[in-house]
Amino acid sequence: MKGIVFTEFLEMVEEKYGYEAVDRIIRQSKVPNDGAYTATGTYPSSEMHALLTTLCNAEQLSGDDVLTAFGDHLFRVFLKNYPWLITASKDSFQLLESVEGTIHVDVLKLYPDAELPRFQTTRLDEHTLEMIYQSDRRMSSLAVGLIMATARHFQEQITIETESLESTGKSVRFLIKK
Repeated sequence: MKGIVFTEFLEMVEEKYGYEAVDRIIRQSKVPNDGAYTATGTYPSSEMHALLTTLCNAEQLSGDDVLTAFGDHLFRVFLKNYPWLITASKDSFQLLESVEGTIHVDVLKLYPDAELPRFQTTRLDEHTLEMIYQSDRRMSSLAVGLIMATARHFQEQITIETESLESTGKSVRFLIKK
């Protein structure tokens, strides 16, 4: 998993819960290198899961809620650092449809060793988009946060229905309606 995910996760934790919380979850999760992550580094996803689990236990939060909030945070980071990836789209559906064929292609140019989730999109009608999320990391709630932030950016009201397509959480169907 790319280091930017770690550095931004810890940034979000600091913004919401303070530096002491960051220090505490790094110590309690016992991640290597005392949590010294660089944005361009690559780290095992098990370390992210350890940090997430430790935060959830310490703050009595659900993992889904934290990942959804993190998706919102990441969208703001992406908008600030890579605005051209977002402003090229006229609405949320157009942006979401461009994730696999455009955005992830550009991400791989910046981070060639990135292991990205896969998304298949199907426009069911002008108000409904189906997205299939596939990732061994089982972090679909992060995608939900990104989707919600995308709609908010385009000032659109949406609903998202989620359906696990198999028991492990590696494949999830999002039905997005506006």
